[in-house]
Amino acid sequence: MTAVASDLTATAVDGPLTRLRWALADGWSVARRDLIHWIAQPMTIVFGVAFPVVITLAFGYLFGGAVDVPEGADYFAFLMPGMYGMTMLFGLGATMVAITMDLSRGVTDRFRSMPMAPSAVLIGRAVADLLNSVLVLAGLLACGFAVGWRPASLGGALGAVGLLLLLRFALLWVGMCLGLVTKDPGAVTVIQTLEFPIGFLSNAFVAPATMPGWLGAVSEWNPLSSTVAAARELFGNPGWGGDSWVAQHAVTMAIVWPLAITAVFFVLSVRLYQRLDR
Repeated sequence: MTAVASDLTATAVDGPLTRLRWALADGWSVARRDLIHWIAQPMTIVFGVAFPVVITLAFGYLFGGAVDVPEGADYFAFLMPGMYGMTMLFGLGATMVAITMDLSRGVTDRFRSMPMAPSAVLIGRAVADLLNSVLVLAGLLACGFAVGWRPASLGGALGAVGLLLLLRFALLWVGMCLGLVTKDPGAVTVIQTLEFPIGFLSNAFVAPATMPGWLGAVSEWNPLSSTVAAARELFGNPGWGGDSWVAQHAVTMAIVWPLAITAVFFVLSVRLYQRLDR
């Protein structure tokens, strides 16, 4: 009886909820490590906030006069949701950099030698990078207000920001998966170079209707297009519209795409982490 009771107690202590709690606690410990790095190296955050602001001002003041904005609206009213979405995409490379640097410096090996949940290191990375993205997005929102951009309502703005961060969270797992596959900091340059074509192959700056038929279809089904279109709708800003099903259900797809991407790449990332050096 004593042995059976001990087994039942051990099972209860080591149950799914307990394992989840420890995984989250370990993940927060890893995230705190990155937050401490921010305090020690604040210029990393400053540059991360400044870069999208500079790009936005360049697009707005250099190219704004040459673009035919839908509904004859102000160019910044059209531009800002696209830039918010592009900034979430740009974070993919930053996540990949962090993963590959930890791998090359042996930090990941030290984590794996500790009694930690396999997902804890990745969860900690995701939390830290998502917090960083909140700061970057807040800086870009401030830039938008400074140049005259305004959302139509507070509720819509909060919903749009939530969808933007949901896309960023999904892309975090893509970045971690790519980092664990390549394990090479030099490969990050290739991914960062591809961020621009992927971003431009969306409705962020150009209407899919103006592209060749097959290319326009790819653009409309780009997850970034759904998030940008949904953000424009919720912010009350002008957009391209469209007659396709995906264009007519932008808000729905802005939720479905990130959840699907997260489900796939979370599992892949955890498995790749578990199989390192096997």
